[in-house]
Amino acid sequence: MELKITCIPGDGIGPEIIAEARKVLCAVAEKYGHTISYTDVLMGGASIDVHGVPLTEEAVAAARNADAVLMGSIGGDAATSPWYKLPPNLRPEAGLLSIRKALNLFANLRPAVLYDELTGACPLKEEISKAGFDMLIMRELTGGLYFGERRTTEENGVKTAVDTLVYQEHEIRRIAVKGFEIAMKRRKKVTSVDKANVLDSSRLWRQVVEDVAKAYPEVTLEHMLVDNCAMQLVRDPAQFDVILTENMFGDILSDEASMVTGSIGMLASASLNDTKFGLYEPSHGSAPDIAGKDIANPIATVLSAAMMLRYSFDLDEAADAIENAVKQVLKEGYRTADIFSDGCTLVGCRQMGDLLAERV
Repeated sequence: MELKITCIPGDGIGPEIIAEARKVLCAVAEKYGHTISYTDVLMGGASIDVHGVPLTEEAVAAARNADAVLMGSIGGDAATSPWYKLPPNLRPEAGLLSIRKALNLFANLRPAVLYDELTGACPLKEEISKAGFDMLIMRELTGGLYFGERRTTEENGVKTAVDTLVYQEHEIRRIAVKGFEIAMKRRKKVTSVDKANVLDSSRLWRQVVEDVAKAYPEVTLEHMLVDNCAMQLVRDPAQFDVILTENMFGDILSDEASMVTGSIGMLASASLNDTKFGLYEPSHGSAPDIAGKDIANPIATVLSAAMMLRYSFDLDEAADAIENAVKQVLKEGYRTADIFSDGCTLVGCRQMGDLLAERV
């Protein structure tokens, strides 16, 4: 298969971690007989430096012409970078919001996996962490409270702020379909999270999810109120497979889930539209303080590349090979600085990429 990928190295450690992800993808292509063509484009601060804007129309066009986008990290140090003296619409992160909108990326996927070798980094009690967990939070990304009408008014000296939470049936249906499709690739369980005891939008959410579930009889569906889900994530995270939820709830729950893994340097993510197209990136930031020092952890970006193979190209075997390589390297005791512990072997970003590519 020919894989057409647009690469956005981005800022900070982005170019370093993208280089290692491409190294691993090269090993995958050689092993399974695929060919990969890359188109590199600028976004974020790197684009501001060259083009004066965080995202150009040419970059968007290059993304649209690809099968998928693999991205490093965007942004810099807000306290010192001249990028953050610009108006908000011209700052690095505005490019990320713009490309999500331009590509209609409505489904955000955030895996949270606790590897056996990293249970010591988990902040939960040992009796909980020893069970491990492997969940995926699917967050609706373009609707809900963050995109509804908002206003602040003052009348008779009383200030009033209003934010509107709106969901249409089709917005819920398309994210639910994605959730069930992905559950079919995993352990076939969906936990739909809402606040149906209070909110009309959540009651519609629950109705639509139940309707979509009828087309996936192999998948077990359960409903859970968001406050209970927040509690269960720290009480028994192993119970979850796919958590399907709306924008604001997903924003909060995905950050909570990432915290219980113990290391954000291990967390991949994807944003999908209604085709197989997706944008894949690590969940962590650009870490400008360590850029160019060969100490960044590339594993989150490598795992994002595995997600790309699985969800945009349906290459499950190749994705498994990358994920198993990560497990093997950790089992052998190799660690970058952010996940290092006594008794392990400290390696840099490039060496970690070499080790992962070798074990593919």
